[in-house]
Amino acid sequence: MYIHERDNWTAFRWNATELTALLEEVNRKQGLLYGRLASLGFDSKLKAMAENLTYDVVYSSEIEGIRLNVDEVRSSIARKLGIENVKQTASSHYIDSVVAVMLDAVNHYDQLLTKEKICAWQTAFFPTGFSEGSQIEVGQYRTNEEHIVSGMFGREKIHYIAPSPERVDEEMAHFLDWFNGKENINSVIRSAIAHFWFVSIHPFEDGNGRLARILSDMLLARADKSEFRFYNISSQINQDKNHYYDILEKAQHGDGDITEWIYWYASMLSVALDEAENIVSTILNKSFFWQKASSVPLSQRQTDMLNLFLDGYEAKITSKTWASLAKCSKDTAIRDIQDLVDKDILREDIPGAKRPSYSIIYDPEDITAFFSEISIEQQNGNQYIKALYKGKLQVCERILPLDAERFEKGDLPLENLLAKYCSYLRMN
Repeated sequence: MYIHERDNWTAFRWNATELTALLEEVNRKQGLLYGRLASLGFDSKLKAMAENLTYDVVYSSEIEGIRLNVDEVRSSIARKLGIENVKQTASSHYIDSVVAVMLDAVNHYDQLLTKEKICAWQTAFFPTGFSEGSQIEVGQYRTNEEHIVSGMFGREKIHYIAPSPERVDEEMAHFLDWFNGKENINSVIRSAIAHFWFVSIHPFEDGNGRLARILSDMLLARADKSEFRFYNISSQINQDKNHYYDILEKAQHGDGDITEWIYWYASMLSVALDEAENIVSTILNKSFFWQKASSVPLSQRQTDMLNLFLDGYEAKITSKTWASLAKCSKDTAIRDIQDLVDKDILREDIPGAKRPSYSIIYDPEDITAFFSEISIEQQNGNQYIKALYKGKLQVCERILPLDAERFEKGDLPLENLLAKYCSYLRMN
C-alpha cells in the first residue's frame, strides 16, 4: 500500500522528541553561518551565493543523471548576478534556462507559488520536449500513470506508483495551498515535508526531483527572509544518492510517520551548512589578503592569477602552472612570480628547491604561534586541518587533498598551510 492510498494521507506525523537535538544543531549552525556572513560586504556575499548556487544546480542535475559543466554554470550565474572577475565560459541555452529557474525561485522566494509558475519551471528543464531521447509532456501536469522503476528491461523493480493522473490537479492544489500558507512548524521540518510531498505526488512526467529540491530551498529562504542562499542540500543528496532513494521509498510505503525522512533530511542540511562554512572561510581569507595587498601595484594578469588560487584552485603555484593557466610563456610566468616574491605577495615553499613552488602571503606575520593541537584528519572523505586558536577557539577547516598530501610529505610548511586556510581569524 502506498502512502497516497491512505485517507487524509498528507496529515504527516513525526516524533518531535527524536528530532529535537538535531534540529537545534541545524538551527545553531544556521545562526553561526549568518553571523559570519554579517562581516562580509555585499559583493562578497554575492560571490558566496554564486558559488553555492553553482553546485546546487550541478549536483541537483547530477542526481538525475545529467552532468553539467561547472564552469558553464558558474559563468551563467555570474553573468546573471553581475559578478565580475569570474572566468567567462560560454554556456548553453539549456544551462542558462536551468540557472534562470533557480534564480527565479531564489529571488522571488516570498511570492506565491502557482501552477503556472511551476509548469514554466518544468518546461525550462526540457526545452526540446524530450528527456533521454523520449518525448515527454512539458509545461503541464502529467496525463499518464507514473511508475518509479529500476532495473533492466523485462526485470524492472517497481519502487513506487504515484497517484493517478486524474488526482494530480487536486493533489497539487492542496499542496500549493499548504506551500503558500504559514503553518507554525520548524522551517527545516516544513522544507523536508515539501520535498517529500511533492515527489510523492510526482506531478510531472520528468523533472520532479529537481523541482522538489528547489521548492524545499524556497521554504528555507522564506524562513531566513533572505534572497541570499549560502547552503544547499543537493550536493549532500548526490553523495548519498542510494540512501536518498531508499528512505524516500520507505516513507512512501509508510503510514504517514515521516520521522526517519525528516531526520535524514536535517542531517544532510547539517552537512550542507558545514560545506557553506568552508566557502565562507575561503571568501574571508581572500578578503583578508586583499585588505593587506590593496596598495601593491599588480598587473591584471597577476591579479587574475592570484584570484584563481585564492578561490581554491587545486594546484601548486609554479612557473609551469602559471604559464599554462595564464596562457603566457614560461619566461613571462617566471617574471610575474619573481615580481610577486619581491613585493612580498608570494614566498617559496621550500627555499632553494630545484623546482620551486610558492604560497601566497596572507599576512607578513607568522601566525603559527597562535595555534596549538594542530592535526590533519580525514572526515567524510575530505581532509581537514584541526587546531586550537589562541588556546580557546576550536578551528576545523577543510583543505584541498593536494595540500594535505604536500604537508604530510614536508613539501608545504605548516606556516603556509595555516595562512592559506585560517588567516581570516586575524581579521578580528
